[in-house]
Amino acid sequence: MLEYPQYISLPAEYVKNKLAEFLAEDAPNGDVTAIGTIDENISAVALIESQDELVFAGVPIIENMFNDDFSVEVFVEDGEKLTNGSLIGKISGNAREILTKERVLLNLIQRLSGIATLASKYAEIAKPYNVRILDTRKTTPGLRLFEKYAVAVGGGFNHRLDLSSGILIKDNHIQAAGSITNAVNRIRKIYPEMQIELEVENEAHIIEGLECRVEGFLLDNMNIENTVKSVELIRKAPKGNDILIESSGGITLATLSDYVKTGINAISIGALTHSAKSANIHLEFLQS
Repeated sequence: MLEYPQYISLPAEYVKNKLAEFLAEDAPNGDVTAIGTIDENISAVALIESQDELVFAGVPIIENMFNDDFSVEVFVEDGEKLTNGSLIGKISGNAREILTKERVLLNLIQRLSGIATLASKYAEIAKPYNVRILDTRKTTPGLRLFEKYAVAVGGGFNHRLDLSSGILIKDNHIQAAGSITNAVNRIRKIYPEMQIELEVENEAHIIEGLECRVEGFLLDNMNIENTVKSVELIRKAPKGNDILIESSGGITLATLSDYVKTGINAISIGALTHSAKSANIHLEFLQS
C-alpha cells in the first residue's frame, strides 16, 4: 500500500542552520536591550515551564540553541504529555545570550507543541480504527520539516514532504491534462517508478482511476454516505485492499469519529499545521 516517508527525527545540523537563520532575523545587529542593560559577564539560570496541558515537541530546539559554554538540561521527551507547571528544561550560562535567544526558542517550541497537542487529539480518536491522521503541505514557509516532525511526535503521520517526493493528481492537473487517463499515462512515462495518488470527487472519477490502476485515492470533500460507497467500490476492484484510501476536506474533531468508521486508511487534516494554537510555555530567570 502507498506510504510516505515519516519524519520522526530532526537532524542536528539542519536544526542549527535553521536556528542561526531565525536568530539573525530577530537580532541582525545584536540585542540592544540586553547589551544596554546587562553586563557581558553576568550569568543566569533560566527555567522553561509549561503553563497548560500539552503534548511537548521541541527537544532538538532546546538542545541545539546554545553552545558548549552553556549547561542545558531537558527533563521531558518529545511526545510526552505535560500538565500546567511541568518543568521542561533548565539553561545556565550568559544572561545576555539567553535573553537574546529566548523569543526564538519559545516561538518554536510553543508552535511545535501546539501542533503535537492538536495531532494527538485527532490520533487518539482514529487509532482504535487503524486510521492514520495525516498532515498536509499547508505548513508555515521555512518550518515545514519542524511542523511535520511535530505531527509525528503527536501521534500523527506525514503525507508527502514536498512536490518532489510524491505524486498527487488533483482537479487542476486533470483539467490541464484533459482527463484522468491522460494525466496518469503521462506520469507513468515520465516517472515510472513512482506511485500515484488521485484526488477524486465522484464515482466516475474513481472508476477511471481504477482503470488506470492508481495506487491511492484521496476522497475530496465527500460526506459519510459517499465515502462509504466509494470505499466499497474501490475495495471490490482487483487488489482493492492494497489501494490507499484517504479522506480530506473539512474533517474536524467533531466529525472525525464518523469518518474513521467508513473503512478508509487515512484522513489528511490541514488544520494540524495551519490552525493549531501555540502551546503556553514560558521561560523565567531564577532569582539570584
